[in-house]
Amino acid sequence: MTHLLELSVADLAGTRFATSPLGETVRAVLLLGDPGRSAVNRPWLDWTRGKLDEAPLHLARTWPLVVNGLDVFPEFMVPAPAGQRAAITEELARLRATPDEAVRASLHRVFGNGPWPDSATELLADPAGSLREISGELARCYERLIAPHWERIQSVLDADIAYRTGLLARGGTQALFGDMHPDLQWSDGLLSIEDGNQEVFRARMGPDGVVLMPSVLNWPLVSSSLATSTQTILTYPARGAATVWHALAGALSAVPGLAELIGVRRARMLDALRSPATTSALARQLAVTPGAVSQHLGVLHRAGLLTRQRSGRSVLYQASDLGLALLDA
Repeated sequence: MTHLLELSVADLAGTRFATSPLGETVRAVLLLGDPGRSAVNRPWLDWTRGKLDEAPLHLARTWPLVVNGLDVFPEFMVPAPAGQRAAITEELARLRATPDEAVRASLHRVFGNGPWPDSATELLADPAGSLREISGELARCYERLIAPHWERIQSVLDADIAYRTGLLARGGTQALFGDMHPDLQWSDGLLSIEDGNQEVFRARMGPDGVVLMPSVLNWPLVSSSLATSTQTILTYPARGAATVWHALAGALSAVPGLAELIGVRRARMLDALRSPATTSALARQLAVTPGAVSQHLGVLHRAGLLTRQRSGRSVLYQASDLGLALLDA
């Protein structure tokens, strides 16, 4: 099915970027239901299976709504974040505040003439009560499966946004959407998502433009809200998503020759910076003082082994092409 989003001048003016811990949590549930669709996130899946073997996670309300055998899930599960970097508590509060009529309309759009899972039927009958339970399940899912990795995920999402805002500044909307995903096309005010199917569906736009939301756990897919009571969301795969799981795949084992050349600590730091990170995040990850990290980062950057870019009030460091070549030699 080809999804068409018609963006007016006002829609483009209201379009913005945001990151969403709730969005990543719901995508994590989707990925658990279809583990074969995302090779990039395989290290996370392997880690998660180990955690769930130790203590199962109960998602009786959430699972049937998200892992439903359809191409879509109810869009109120991931409301548009209010700001660029929403906290999970804020997003869950927005989920619980979804109006009853919006919940019921979304359920009918998704499940139509059936079959309806029991949790959808119960949600239809008592939206407020069911949303409280769904919110609790998603909060526990986030704490167990996403929070241990959120700092690294957030850094990759921030780096992606910084890159794309640069594209927008230099080349406008055409450059922004043209680089976002192979299935995404922009022409004459229409943003289309192609999947090879001849059927065309024109999305019903929410108010105030589109929220562009990079994702690690939705990789490699791009998708949009088909209808929503909040802003329309376009979710796309973040650049460098695979680097988030470098540590889970047996990373931080700096090459002995490189350690001899630049020192063990700097080699480990460069290895860790396959995935972007701030000075403070790197200090926590490697158990080194922020001052010492800053000194090492300065040396590595002057040597051309790191790049850096500003994201809001933070500076993100990442291994440059030269740094990666040394690591992988």
